[in-house]
Amino acid sequence: MKLTLFDLDHTLLSGDSDVLWVEFLMQQGVLERAAFAARNADVEARYKAGTVDAQAFADFYVGTLAGRTPAQWEPLRQEFMATVVAPRIPSAAMALVDQHLDAGDLVVLTTATNRFITELTALYLGIEHLIATDVESVEGCFTGRTQGTLNMRDGKVRRLHDWLAARGHSLGQFTSTAYSDSINDLPLLCAVHHPVAVDPDERLRAEARLRGWPTLQLPR
Repeated sequence: MKLTLFDLDHTLLSGDSDVLWVEFLMQQGVLERAAFAARNADVEARYKAGTVDAQAFADFYVGTLAGRTPAQWEPLRQEFMATVVAPRIPSAAMALVDQHLDAGDLVVLTTATNRFITELTALYLGIEHLIATDVESVEGCFTGRTQGTLNMRDGKVRRLHDWLAARGHSLGQFTSTAYSDSINDLPLLCAVHHPVAVDPDERLRAEARLRGWPTLQLPR
């Protein structure tokens, strides 16, 4: 059996879903630019450097959902997907996903971005299985807090093991491949048989060179 894992942001998507979501909400007037623009840029920079605290990262972006129900967010979520996300998914990324789906692989989209924001992206990519950071809700309303293990760094590996176990499988049963751009995904890349660095950041490129991992540049 073959298992293929795709990171989303800066791997299949030319950009970062969380960063783009905040920018979108500022453009829509939902968030105040004076309060969020600098914070958004700072968290993005520290994430790219691999130095951001995982919980602080998740709290900042999940916090943007607080106070509304999924139904209240849905029109904006649909517009975000159509006008911001879809145009940033290159045809080469779609072709790579299709290649693994057509081969019969068990294909999973695994992302640190929260599930509510990325569900539509997974559907657009034709990927049935999504592992993402989960968002807490109380009485149907988002609280702005995360729930369970963050799907980030070592958490991606723990969440993957839990997801497979719930399906009656273990990682060792599969020939596994993972695609990512980010040093934050080093634990996941180390956990699979065939790690692939896609348009990697500087630190991941160095690790890939050191470990003899292949690198892939997607036309964008």
